[in-house]
Amino acid sequence: MARLNERQEEAVKYISGPLLVLAGAGSGKTSVITQKIAYLIQECGLKGRNIVAVTFTNKAAREMKERVGKLVDRVAARGLTVSTFHNLGMNIIRKECKTLGFKPGFSIFDQQDARALIAELMHKHLTDGEDSVDIVQHTISHWKNDLVTPQQALDHVRNEQDDLAARVYAAYTRTLKAYNAVDFDDLILLPVQLFANHPEVLARWQNKIHYMLVDEYQDTNSSQYLLVKQLVGERAKLTVVGDDDQSIYAWRGARPENLAQLQEDYPALKLVKLEQNYRSTSRILRAANVLIANNPHVFEKRLWSDMGEGDEIRVIRTRNEDSEAERVATEILAHRLKHDTPWHDFAVLYRGNFQSRLLEMKLQEHQIPYKINGGTSFFSRAEVKDMMAYLRLLVNPDDDNAFLRIVNVPRREIGASTLEKLGTYANERHVSLYTACHELGLEQVMERRYVEKLRQFTHWMDTIARISDAEPMKAVNLLITESDYESWLYQNTKSDSVAEKRMGNINFLVGSIQKTLERADEEASLDDAITRLILRDIMERQEEEDDDDKVQLLTLHASKGLEYPHVFMVGMEEDLLPHRTSIEEDNIEEERRLTYVGITRARKQLVMTLTATRRQYGENLDTTPSRFLDELPQEDLIYEGWEQRSTPEQRHARGREAISDILKGLEF
Repeated sequence: MARLNERQEEAVKYISGPLLVLAGAGSGKTSVITQKIAYLIQECGLKGRNIVAVTFTNKAAREMKERVGKLVDRVAARGLTVSTFHNLGMNIIRKECKTLGFKPGFSIFDQQDARALIAELMHKHLTDGEDSVDIVQHTISHWKNDLVTPQQALDHVRNEQDDLAARVYAAYTRTLKAYNAVDFDDLILLPVQLFANHPEVLARWQNKIHYMLVDEYQDTNSSQYLLVKQLVGERAKLTVVGDDDQSIYAWRGARPENLAQLQEDYPALKLVKLEQNYRSTSRILRAANVLIANNPHVFEKRLWSDMGEGDEIRVIRTRNEDSEAERVATEILAHRLKHDTPWHDFAVLYRGNFQSRLLEMKLQEHQIPYKINGGTSFFSRAEVKDMMAYLRLLVNPDDDNAFLRIVNVPRREIGASTLEKLGTYANERHVSLYTACHELGLEQVMERRYVEKLRQFTHWMDTIARISDAEPMKAVNLLITESDYESWLYQNTKSDSVAEKRMGNINFLVGSIQKTLERADEEASLDDAITRLILRDIMERQEEEDDDDKVQLLTLHASKGLEYPHVFMVGMEEDLLPHRTSIEEDNIEEERRLTYVGITRARKQLVMTLTATRRQYGENLDTTPSRFLDELPQEDLIYEGWEQRSTPEQRHARGREAISDILKGLEF
């Protein structure tokens, strides 16, 4: 507690009613949440099992758990829930699956699984190609987040596209239920519907949760907001922490207006503002404050810092994107040579992933180590997930999720309607999908030819499984060759070179299994090897790579929650930041918040770059500087590369500094 400032301590100790902590960037919000959990347990006598804290990422939840673990005795904290919204929803569904009409051990469809099912259901309607699948998937997700049922979607159709999406939504919902499966959005939607339809179940959960804390509240969507409201009930023992200026996920359904909604739903709401920033210099914060003041606000706040005034913000204009990337690379190199700065102190932020390609090339040319944040995990690649599903089903025939993923990959003429009937039958019999394929009763609900296709698949898998007991690697290789997966991969991939890379990923996976078996005991089974691989992937994804001494390349969206001593924001141009789509949709406020997030990542030094021309549609086009540059406090900026904005004093000072650097280099 002694380390908290006055406002932070006020937020920690207020427990008599609902509380909104308006926490600016770098203001120590995680400390407030973790200290408050400790205060509730140690000073207020609450038991860990009666406290729930939720956030949006596994990383944030892990960090919170670790910090609480250092503050609170393990016994006192027993049963404490610190998790993501989706993990909380999953636990609710798990405990209430019978009421919801699911068998225990339901499957969870990730985005790829869900997309494959939607594509299958849309097979007859793919008039616009593959893009229409993504549009329908996004529409269904949006409906679920806004608590719109399939029937409501059908009742409010406005055009042909909505009509198609609504019909697919209805079929998709039925099919998921038949598969004993849920998708990611259902992890919030189903608990909300459960609590709305079963007051006795809600009362049980409200009695369990005596206090709730919610992080990043500005990122909640409609269903998440309602879930929190249901769980805290009239008791309203609730602390939410958020910052409307950092709401940058509207495209994912986030509603920053949920912060304002709190005042209407909880008239006794107390507001505490955390405005002291422990990260950045005063000049950087002044730029952030002046910029974001152009957005309308329900709650006003102004960040301040006692970290000193700091360096001016440099705005560098280059000839084109090639010279922009070159300039960033040489700036990083020069700073490191002059100050012996570690590589990981530098971050380059951009609006779109495509902007990283040139940066990578230039960093490689200058032998500067770098890391792109948010890269695809090996195990999240589609072909690896397919093969892992085959292997999981091989060692555990009751794995319904694995069965559904690969029963028709490669195609075996087993469509969604066949699988829906199989799922309904399996649910009624309380058996797995795999087991249901062997039962004689299946022929009563499905045409014999479709039953035969299912049994051909399961009999083949049974044969492979028998081989795997004695010769696991032989079984793995037979799976790949006899499934004809490689041919299917080449037929369904845009080019042979991409197919070759994807097949290379499968060969790497096979090699990993072999190595795992060779390193393990003689008694090790294929099941052990696969379990170890899955665990290894989970552990690798959880490992923090902050110790890697590399320049960090990441999008502005991915940078939220992070901080770096030296930040470069590239592409400060109209149509890039703000993005063209946002300009066309008149959604400049979110782009301004995104720029605010980028600025407040910088601790000591901030450099913004833009180009005079940029290559688009095969030709070099003149660019327009971002409107956000004009909204910054001009007295805090130094312009380089556009002489009309530089003062004679600034140009003279830059010349002196350049000569000084050259002389130092000669002395060295």
